[in-house]
Amino acid sequence: MNTRSQQLFERAQRSIPGGVNSPVRAFKSVGGTPVFMKSAKGAYLYDEDGNKYIDYIASWGPMILGHAYEPVVKAIQEKVQYSTSFGAPTALEIDMAELIISMVPNVDLIRMVSSGTEACMSAVRLARGYTQRNKIIKFEGNYHGHADPFLVKAGSGVATFNIQTVPGVTGGVSNDTLTAPYNDIQAVKKLVAENKNEIAAIIVEPVAGNMGCILPAPGFLESLRAICTEEKIVFIFDEVMTGFRLAAGGAQEKLNIQADLVTYGKVIGAGMPVGAFGGKAEIMQHIAPLGNVYQAGTLSGNPIAMIAGFTLLTELKNNPAIYKELEEKTVYLKNELQNALTSWGQPFIINQFGSMISVHFSDHPVTDFASAASANNEMFKKYFHAMLSKGIYLPPSAFESWFLNNALTYADLDETIEKTAKSLREIA
Repeated sequence: MNTRSQQLFERAQRSIPGGVNSPVRAFKSVGGTPVFMKSAKGAYLYDEDGNKYIDYIASWGPMILGHAYEPVVKAIQEKVQYSTSFGAPTALEIDMAELIISMVPNVDLIRMVSSGTEACMSAVRLARGYTQRNKIIKFEGNYHGHADPFLVKAGSGVATFNIQTVPGVTGGVSNDTLTAPYNDIQAVKKLVAENKNEIAAIIVEPVAGNMGCILPAPGFLESLRAICTEEKIVFIFDEVMTGFRLAAGGAQEKLNIQADLVTYGKVIGAGMPVGAFGGKAEIMQHIAPLGNVYQAGTLSGNPIAMIAGFTLLTELKNNPAIYKELEEKTVYLKNELQNALTSWGQPFIINQFGSMISVHFSDHPVTDFASAASANNEMFKKYFHAMLSKGIYLPPSAFESWFLNNALTYADLDETIEKTAKSLREIA
């Protein structure tokens, strides 16, 4: 049967590279035709063929309260009457900055940008300008957007497509980007010793979400913090995924670790294109116009993204029980998935932290990129398509975390478990 999604994908490939505007959407990791969505409400997606799906992506994280959350929709509708962009300051930008600072530990100043990639890119530039050093340390399988330095041994889409060397990234950039396995503190110490007084920043996903959900090993982040303090290295938390999702104060609050700089993405726009980076005033004051580290953007602080994010974050700040509810739902899903997969009898690992979770068809713990990559990802492809055919929309890659939203009901979770059991019987 030639579906509407198939027709659209064939048409898209004639005008858009690969038929998609972000690579993982092409379904190349799992095979088949990508599903074209038409609408979403609460915990559900609806495709161009009229099919309904229970959503475990939440637009890759930001839809914490579900799609088309009514207060956010109304706020956007009201604000858009006054213009979609000014290219000049607005009071709303101050409101947003003050709200974030009130929620997040250790952020004195914050600068709005237009994406998570831009936030991470700007944070690294700031760290280099502040320290007068060039090199950075990142971790294999951590994805910080598609700026040049972050595509060295990156996770997420780069891992999905098995791209080891990215054309267009110069040798100089690669030489200044040092990589270590995630959760391997000895590797970090070795890099720091070999590059004494040359490292500007260590950037890390405090809970990795781009090689599946992978938790930091006990003491890993604490040791990174200690190294950065001792060596005068800027410690950057990439909270594009974890920010305002794990807690109102993000991973810094949840894990009780203070970073020097923190980056955010679309969550601060309730899914709109937006990002931000912020941190200690001592460092942030080096950003123009206060300092000489240049960063700018016409759409930075865009009023539509700002009102959407302000509405969502205000709700999260005023209702901290949301985080407890979300985590309880995620733990419930984990436990029931554990039961279903144990009954199936094949090896598996489930990683879960807060409202992030991932399933790996593996007979060993998944603690870094190497162990994620060595899992049975062919089995994941079969599982993905079996679930998709039953109306469960999982990330179309074994290298992505699932994200729960609080619009999910326990009935939705039970349906997911029931369909998991059926899917496993089919693919056995």
